[in-house]
Amino acid sequence: MNWTQIADVATMSGGILYLMPILLLIALTVSIERFLFLNRMVRLGNEAALAVEDLPNLQGRALAEIAEKSAFPFRAILEGPVRFPHIKDSGRLSEILQEAVMRQVPILDKRLWILDTTVTLAPLLGLLGTIIGMFHAFQVLNNAAQNPTLITGSVAEALLATAAGLIIAIVGLVAFNGLHNRMRYVVHQMETLRTMLINRLEGLDHSHALIHSEAQPLTYAAAEA
Repeated sequence: MNWTQIADVATMSGGILYLMPILLLIALTVSIERFLFLNRMVRLGNEAALAVEDLPNLQGRALAEIAEKSAFPFRAILEGPVRFPHIKDSGRLSEILQEAVMRQVPILDKRLWILDTTVTLAPLLGLLGTIIGMFHAFQVLNNAAQNPTLITGSVAEALLATAAGLIIAIVGLVAFNGLHNRMRYVVHQMETLRTMLINRLEGLDHSHALIHSEAQPLTYAAAEA
């Protein structure tokens, strides 16, 4: 099939086949960009978790230094205890960190709606192109007696639009599900980091309570003396 025949088939589909390469390009571009972005987020999440894992508690400058070295979206979570050092209640800190997580999720989901729309739109446009092509195929019924293969050839060409739409939808669906699963893993990393920070706040509270309980008998002893 040469370029002239391809142009004739695309024209017979009402120009729908001309849109298919554009939709495929959009799907591939969004998929590759989001794949690279989310893979980078997974790596940064692992680095942030390893850094926080070595902290005994949230006291001192260690957490602030880790937050400064971290990047989006984990930096926003790590900065929570740094911005509110006066909060010693784990429930209150949990709410603040949950707010930070919720503010970052829409940014992770950015541009995935384009891929989702492409997956839905491509087969519908392909079906529309096939219907338009079938109109042209039925117009040759008067000449079908002289050339029986004319009608079957026209129907086959009309089905190319549906085939193209289905191929784009399949590629886009696989990419979308893979990216969505990757995004859920990044959100899980942020939730894990939030829990790690809360646990280290609890460790700080327990250490203060232990110091206070050990110092109490000395106070009574001093009073009795």
